[in-house]
Amino acid sequence: MKTENVSRSVLAAGVGAVLAATALLYAPDFAPGLFDQGPPPPPGPADRAVLAANAGAQASLPDLAALIGDREKWLKTHPADEASWAVLGTAYVERGTRLADVTYYPRAERALKRSLAVRPAARGNLDAQLGLAALANARGDWRTARRWGEAVRKEEPKRWSAYPPLIDAYNGLGDYKAAQKALADLEELHSGGAVSARAAQMYRDRGWREDASAAASDAVAQAETGAEKAAAFARLGDLAWERGEPAEAVEQYRSALRLVPEHGPSLAGRARALAALGRTEAAMVDYRAALARLPRPELVLEAGELYESLGLDGDARTQYEQLRTRPWVGAEVVLGLFEADHGDPAAAVRRLKAEWARGHRSVQVADALGWALFRSGEPKEALEYAKRATDEGLRSALFSYHRGEIERAVQAYGPARRHLAEALRINPAFSPLLAPKARESVAALGDPPDELPKELRPEPAPSAAPAAPVRSGPPVRSEPPVRSEPPVRSESPGAAKPAAEARQPR
Repeated sequence: MKTENVSRSVLAAGVGAVLAATALLYAPDFAPGLFDQGPPPPPGPADRAVLAANAGAQASLPDLAALIGDREKWLKTHPADEASWAVLGTAYVERGTRLADVTYYPRAERALKRSLAVRPAARGNLDAQLGLAALANARGDWRTARRWGEAVRKEEPKRWSAYPPLIDAYNGLGDYKAAQKALADLEELHSGGAVSARAAQMYRDRGWREDASAAASDAVAQAETGAEKAAAFARLGDLAWERGEPAEAVEQYRSALRLVPEHGPSLAGRARALAALGRTEAAMVDYRAALARLPRPELVLEAGELYESLGLDGDARTQYEQLRTRPWVGAEVVLGLFEADHGDPAAAVRRLKAEWARGHRSVQVADALGWALFRSGEPKEALEYAKRATDEGLRSALFSYHRGEIERAVQAYGPARRHLAEALRINPAFSPLLAPKARESVAALGDPPDELPKELRPEPAPSAAPAAPVRSGPPVRSEPPVRSEPPVRSESPGAAKPAAEARQPR
């Protein structure tokens, strides 16, 4: 199926990191003398959300909702509290990202701008700026996110919460060196599950699978809350799925769902893995549950393609119609792939070229643009983008499949055979529609030829003497062999002795 699922879960962790920075400024009010009367009461839901954020952890959705309600109520009577406006706006971003509910984003923007109106950026309102960076990332506006994040980093380089939104922005722009440097800076300033999660993403994007799994396991061990631990297990499931290990992926998603029974990313991941195991009825049940809680466009496309692979064309059309009609935000890659395969490839090219022109040059955009160009009949131009997508390091079965089909179209049969086989080796069930096509293409290409390509063949050795000309005319009668006479021995002193005589048969 056509998604790279780790990125979205890590993005949500990045929003949580920004919330941690702003939540530090919010502390619940305690009655005077409360601590003289005994131990304080256990924290309520809003307080738990603040404590989780301050630790860099992910709060539960109910606790996050309680924090939002608490700040909304407070701001009705304290509208000049810029810190609470920043907390509220950033909490809106996190809730919208984790629920795939874009209606939270305009509310977040209003709250964050209200914070800046009370205390402008020039006067050091870093929290609202970080909230705007998280909002821009959620909307797929990587340049704006980079601008806000770099402004905060310049003002306060030791502020660890500035780095997660910067990492997201750099990855979205395809500036992977800057993303790696930002991660190194983050690791020097902070530790914990959120940092290990980002390290897992970075290792995975570079193709270091064992390191990615180790870092993801660290994120599970370091998780501060049930929500954060569930996200960490889901990340391990995603990595197992991408390695072509669906049974292992199912177990990791089950661990996440035991902690958070309605965890949308884990329901979607388990659906994907169950489909790969041939358990399509259970997969469809999980997809329906996932989409009810997390209606992301990539999941809509996955479900549609599963239905299509099973011959459920009506259900597939229902999913595809949602992709055409709903107001998606930050979904250019998914919508481009959808148009390339199920709609108008030329429209996909226009959409993705516009994204490329905006400076959004990640491997995901490169792969989708290359595929759209191929589907619209431009395989030579497509190949350059496909190479860029696969050469960065990420081991993606989908990327390898796309490149192999493009190479096949330009008659580069050797590389095509290698990349199509690689796609199936990475994950034999990477897509219910495309994996069977990959197997068909490999079979059509056949085995590689026994002889070396012309450019690799050794040069023939030069002949010692020219070949005798072919004699024309009637055939010459063969004469019996003549016995050779022994050579005459040289009588001159110092002459070399003759070689032994070779006996000829009579």
